[in-house]
Amino acid sequence: MKRQFRIGDFCFCLDGGESLPVPENFARFADARGEAQYVYRLREADGLPAPQGTLIARRADLAVFAVPEGECRLLGVKGAGAFYALYRETGGREAEVLVLGQAREFLGLDTVFVSLLALERRMIARDSLILHCAFTEYRGRAILFSAPSGTGKSTQAALWERYRGSRTLNGDRALLRRAGGVWTACGWPVCGSSEICETGEVPIGAIVMLRQGKENRAERLTPARAFSLLYAQVTVNQWNPAFIRQAMALLEALIAQTPVVQLTCDMTEGAVRCLEALLFGQKA
Repeated sequence: MKRQFRIGDFCFCLDGGESLPVPENFARFADARGEAQYVYRLREADGLPAPQGTLIARRADLAVFAVPEGECRLLGVKGAGAFYALYRETGGREAEVLVLGQAREFLGLDTVFVSLLALERRMIARDSLILHCAFTEYRGRAILFSAPSGTGKSTQAALWERYRGSRTLNGDRALLRRAGGVWTACGWPVCGSSEICETGEVPIGAIVMLRQGKENRAERLTPARAFSLLYAQVTVNQWNPAFIRQAMALLEALIAQTPVVQLTCDMTEGAVRCLEALLFGQKA
């Protein structure tokens, strides 16, 4: 059975793997329109074959190998002590994914399922970046709150919903897509603990880098400072020089076209008023 999905402008197909569960958030991106540009051939397996190729990256939950067709990956879960799946590119438009049957219980987790597909590799080739952020829509534009985990991204998005009637599409991730010189934010099938995961695409109005503080203060960042803070929150395959170069070029283009703001803030309406004053000229 083939199941088709669309994230941003990337249309792809999952072929097989009917016994493997698809998380609810991922299923929201099902889309039968158009023709799949990439095929993932999923299969449940009793064991994983030894990967071929040259080892280029290794950590506790991931091993990456260079193969003639591109990449092969062994995938694990931090703390589990063993790999549960193998991802292997088999051509320019397809990859094979083998998943151990006993790992089925992990696949209900958004991050685990999405990691099977190495989507960031497909996205970077399409001038798109995955940003760790809370994604809210206000006045037809996306405001993206980005910061390390625990800083209050989803809290700030919720404040804008409560006090300004915005709509949050994702509490933890957004796909940033450049098309025709315009940058938009798109839904992403991973939302962390926020449980807010919607599809949709909205032109980007501003990116807000958060910092906790006792007083609310907002300032426009210099391009160099904006780049430094944003790069730390973008998904980058650090073992891939071409990926790094493309991510850096895209970030530079994004910053040149998009206001990037530092917001030092508390968790009150005062933080909303402070940012609103900078972005829209409203009185704080």
